[in-house]
Amino acid sequence: MDWRVPLSDLDYGVEEEEAVMAVIKRRWLTMGAVTQEFEQEFARFTGAKHAIAVSNATVALHLANLALGIGLGDEVILPSLTFVATSNSVLYTGAEVRFAEIYGPGDLNINPESIEAQITSKTKAILVVHIGGFACNMPAILDIAKRNNLIVVEDCAHSPGSYLNKRHLGTWGDAGCFSFFSNKNLSTGEGGMVITNRDDIAEKVRILRSHGMTSLTWDRHKGHAYTYNVVDLGFNYRIDEIRSSLGLVQLKKLPAGNARRKEIAEHYWHRLQAIPGVDLPFCDAAGDSSYHIFPILLPENIERYPFIDKMRAQGVQTSIHYPPIHKFSYYQKRYPGLTMPVTESVSQREVTLPLYPGMSDEQVDYVINSVQNALKP
Repeated sequence: MDWRVPLSDLDYGVEEEEAVMAVIKRRWLTMGAVTQEFEQEFARFTGAKHAIAVSNATVALHLANLALGIGLGDEVILPSLTFVATSNSVLYTGAEVRFAEIYGPGDLNINPESIEAQITSKTKAILVVHIGGFACNMPAILDIAKRNNLIVVEDCAHSPGSYLNKRHLGTWGDAGCFSFFSNKNLSTGEGGMVITNRDDIAEKVRILRSHGMTSLTWDRHKGHAYTYNVVDLGFNYRIDEIRSSLGLVQLKKLPAGNARRKEIAEHYWHRLQAIPGVDLPFCDAAGDSSYHIFPILLPENIERYPFIDKMRAQGVQTSIHYPPIHKFSYYQKRYPGLTMPVTESVSQREVTLPLYPGMSDEQVDYVINSVQNALKP
């Protein structure tokens, strides 16, 4: 469909084209010097000691979980209101998940009180998700983790350029995991990053990322190693030089892109707060967000799918963030009878509006007017 206002759009130009062509001209496409530079720049940007680039955010979470020792017999507490990769990454390790509630209409992030209620003798970790790039209550969550000797992993798929108390998200816990998917603020098509301040976790992730090998093809190409040993059951979770080159360019654009996203979000909040019955999550959130998505909650008397159809008829693309994981067929079979009243109530009303740096002011106003029209009887 030819959208008048799409949900998202890439901030790509000649810089990305030149970066890709430079890699091709160097004739080294697998993980090498460009990836190392991307890792160094991302670590510098976030303030993390280590940044390890991988093929996507799902494997970033998987590797972080494994490196932190999460496995069979363990439980990890996480929200149900997130993309299914968050919980899948835990199940891949052999551990089980326990779902915690979110705060409610004003804050779609995990509620620390619900986290505490889910802790059992098997609990090994808390996996938080900063929805939309808006920070979870990390001081409260870290306090719970400290009192119960728990690991904290941050799903930062939405959060490059997000801060809480001037500290970049992903550096609060033991590890932070980022996504560079096509619709993200920093996009390489596919790709991800693990950041950590722990040397042991960084070393483990690097080993597991590439088949458990002690040296990479790039090391041998540069004459730094003759051969390699395999010291763990690793995976092929590597990124490549083309995507790393895109990441370097996108990282330079990120601050300006996030600043524009903030302008758009504030304009949305200013105009939409006047609509009766519409709730606006995160409008008074703490910290500095990346403003990855803009969620609204429809009035309780409005059916969501007819609303989405009316938006589509006006040429405005919307989405849903997210169908609760515990309501998917696979998870209902695995965890039968689970109900989460707050998550379910909020998720049934949620609709995501377009938000990307290239949106014009006219497009933003058009989306707002379209929402008003779609809510009319």
